[in-house]
Amino acid sequence: MVEPERTPIILVSIDALRADHLGYHGYDRDTSPFLDRLADRELQFRTAISASSHTREAVPALLSGRYPDVFASNNYHYVPETIADKLSEAGYRTAGFHSNPYVSRAYGFDSGFDMLDDDLLLGQNRFLALAQRALNKFVLKKGEYHARAAEINERSLSWVDSQEEEPFFLWNHYMDPHGPYNPPEGYTYADRDLSNDDAQTLYQKTIDQPEEITEADRQLLIDSYDGEIRYLDEQLQAFFDALEDRNLLESSLIIVTADHGDAFGEHDYYTHPRHLHEQLLHVPLLVSPPGESVDVTVETPVSTLDIVPTILTYANHPSGDLPGSPLITESGLPDRDDDSVVYSSATGEDEHQGVRRFAARESRWKAVLEREIATGDILDERIFDLQEDPEEQIEHSPSEVDADGLVEEIRAFSASRLNAIDCDAMDVTAEETEEISERLEALGYK
Repeated sequence: MVEPERTPIILVSIDALRADHLGYHGYDRDTSPFLDRLADRELQFRTAISASSHTREAVPALLSGRYPDVFASNNYHYVPETIADKLSEAGYRTAGFHSNPYVSRAYGFDSGFDMLDDDLLLGQNRFLALAQRALNKFVLKKGEYHARAAEINERSLSWVDSQEEEPFFLWNHYMDPHGPYNPPEGYTYADRDLSNDDAQTLYQKTIDQPEEITEADRQLLIDSYDGEIRYLDEQLQAFFDALEDRNLLESSLIIVTADHGDAFGEHDYYTHPRHLHEQLLHVPLLVSPPGESVDVTVETPVSTLDIVPTILTYANHPSGDLPGSPLITESGLPDRDDDSVVYSSATGEDEHQGVRRFAARESRWKAVLEREIATGDILDERIFDLQEDPEEQIEHSPSEVDADGLVEEIRAFSASRLNAIDCDAMDVTAEETEEISERLEALGYK
C-alpha cells in the first residue's frame, strides 16, 4: 500500500445520479459502460445510501461526514470542518471543481480549499450567484445550466498538472444528470434532441405541474436523463484515462459516488424533492484503493457519511467524533458489519417546512418517520419490506411487521437528531429562502 501521507485522494461526486440507471446495478440500457467496467475491478458497494435526498443537505454531509441536519439548521451554509479543512491541516493541497451554486463560495464552501472553482463569476455573494444562475437559464438561455463534464475535467486536470511534491485532494462534482435533462447532441435515447428551451420547459413542468406530465413526457424525461448519464460516463472514462497518463491511477485513492438520485413519477413526483424514497437515496459508490485492483462487492448498506472517514484513514488523519466509519481497512479490504443500519433525513419544504423526515435502512427493512421540529411529535411512521417490495409501494405500520428493532432505532435516532436542531435557525432559514425568492422575483427571473 502507498504510504498514507503521500496518497493522492480524488473524490468524484455526481449530482442526481440514481443507482438503478446504471448497467452494473441491473439497468437494461447501456448507459454506463465505463462505470460498469470500473465496478468489475474495484470495490463496489451495491447498497450505498445518501445521507439526504437533495443537494443542500446531501453534499455538505458528503464533504463533512456529519449529519445533514447540522447544515439544515445553519441556513444550509458551510459548517466546519469539511474534508478540505481536515486534509489541508494534514498537509494536502486541496481543490474542488463544480458548478452548483448551493455549495459554492456564496455559502462558504471554499473553506479549506486552496482552489474552489464553482463556475460562478459572482459567487462571493449568494444572492448574486443565484441571480446569475437564473440569468443564465431564463434570460440568456445558455442551455448549459452548468459546466459540462468535459469542462470540469479540463479545469481539474490543469490544476493537477500544476501540483508538485505535496499530496493533493481533488473533488470533482459533475452536474450533467441534473435537470433540465438536455444531453449533448447524439447522446439522447429519445427519437429527437431537445432544444434548450424545450428541456427547460419540460423540466419546469415536472416541478410546477407534475400531474400534467403525460406518459410520453415521462419517457422523454427518462430518455434524456439516460443520455446525460451516457455522456457523463464517457467523460469519466476520459478523466480516468488522463489520470493513468499521469501515473496517478494506481497511486491514488479514488471514490466515485452521487449526492442523491432523481424521481420520474414513481411516487407521484419528479426531480428530487425532500422525500426519502429509494429512487432518491440509493446512489452508486465505487472505491478504488491505491495499488492493485480489488474486485469485491459489498451488499451490506453503507452511508455516504462513511466516505470522509475512509478518506481520513488514507490521509493518516483521525476522524474524530464523526458518525460514519471507514468503508475499508488500511489493507484496502471492506470492513462492514452485516447488521449495520444507515440513516437519512431531510427537512420538509413549503407547507412541510416544520417537519423533518428520517429513514433507517437495513438489508431488508426500511423505516420512515416524520417529526414536527418544534414539538418533536411523531406525525407519521411506516415500514417497507425492500426485499418483497423494492419500489416501496406497500406501506406497513410498525405493528404489522417483524422490525421492532429498526422502529426503536429510528425513534431514538430521530429524537436525538431533532434535539440537535436549532429551531431559531430553522426559522431564519425559512425567512432567507423567502428573501432569496423575493430578490430574484424583483429582478424579473421568476
